[in-house]
Amino acid sequence: MTEALPGDLLRDLTPQVVAVVTRRCGDFDAAEDAVQEALVEAVRTWPERGVPENARGWLIATAMHRLIDAKRSESRRRDREQADHLAEPEGQETYGGDDSLDVLLLCCHPSLTPASAVALTLRAVGGLTTREIASAYLVPEKTMAQRISRAKATIKGRSLGIDGAADLAARIPAMMKVLYLLFNEGYVATEGDQLQRVDLCAEAIRLTRLARSALARMTGSAHGELGGLLALMLLLDARRPARIDAHGAVVPLADQDRSLWRHEATREGVALVDAVIGTGRPGTYQIQAAIAALHNRAPTAEATDWLQITALYGLLEKVAPGPIVTLNKAVAVGYADGPGPALALLDELLRDCAQNGADGFADHPRVPAVRAHLLELAGDLDGAAAAYDLASMRATNLAERRFLTSKAAALRDARC
Repeated sequence: MTEALPGDLLRDLTPQVVAVVTRRCGDFDAAEDAVQEALVEAVRTWPERGVPENARGWLIATAMHRLIDAKRSESRRRDREQADHLAEPEGQETYGGDDSLDVLLLCCHPSLTPASAVALTLRAVGGLTTREIASAYLVPEKTMAQRISRAKATIKGRSLGIDGAADLAARIPAMMKVLYLLFNEGYVATEGDQLQRVDLCAEAIRLTRLARSALARMTGSAHGELGGLLALMLLLDARRPARIDAHGAVVPLADQDRSLWRHEATREGVALVDAVIGTGRPGTYQIQAAIAALHNRAPTAEATDWLQITALYGLLEKVAPGPIVTLNKAVAVGYADGPGPALALLDELLRDCAQNGADGFADHPRVPAVRAHLLELAGDLDGAAAAYDLASMRATNLAERRFLTSKAAALRDARC
């Protein structure tokens, strides 16, 4: 036995063990449940007994024993013989691809809804229990268990492994979307009284690193868009220490103390951006990472290169058009060209959405928040306060709601 804490080791081993057990029993659902039981047993016993020399083999053997116990229908003698046969090869399992990537791609299968894919990924690849995932998303454990069960039922019968380069290429976009959604939920929590959930951001970054290295081993080359996604996560997460003040209040980007930013993460993110940009046609994550890099490179908010950021949002509109992209572009235009052109762009966006049957976008909480910010830049403090009030009513995160309410109050105080 070796003395070590099991947390990081268990997360690294989880997808490998799930893959081996799935291949042995031919049932991902049953295998994933058995591995979860093995993980619980490891967390219970390893701190006292120490981590086994072959931790991977221990988890495989324990999971297989759980499977046998769950499906026992033969005599005790035959159970023992089967258990001995299934549990024998610690460290001897062979496979053609990369276990971690195989399991991650299966959990991010395009047939799953994004919410189900995120939950299943956290369990089967991240090694989190259903209770931990439910806690992270502020839902009852029973609700999360049902979501995971539905996800496993959806992919039931689908095998691990990739059927050639075309199959791999088809699955990667869904995988990146799931990792992006996972990070975003940690960066700005949908609900609750905290702006960010550090554990979800950290897990998204870990899984993206894992996917990037596994994909490089499988294909022999780096994936530019996946590198862009990792860079984006690192650059945004680098600002985490300055996003909340000592009292738990939200601090907007322009007011953040940049000396608090995690500069090692910024350096890694910027280096990744420099490495992937120009290696091919830029994708949405690469462009977003380039925008984030311009913010992180600026020593002060005033030194931000808003002209270049505006140009990058223009490129992003061509690569991945959507109202949120144009909304973000309006903010950049507000700094580059002034609030007047930015407000005109915002109004044009809302007219286009209404004409295209997407008038519900006007109810998005960020729309009045952006309008409020632009009106504030234009000196219309009354209009800005009213827009901040509207944004606050629509916000679902309590930390954001408090921030928006305080902005409205501060503008009204400034008028007195």
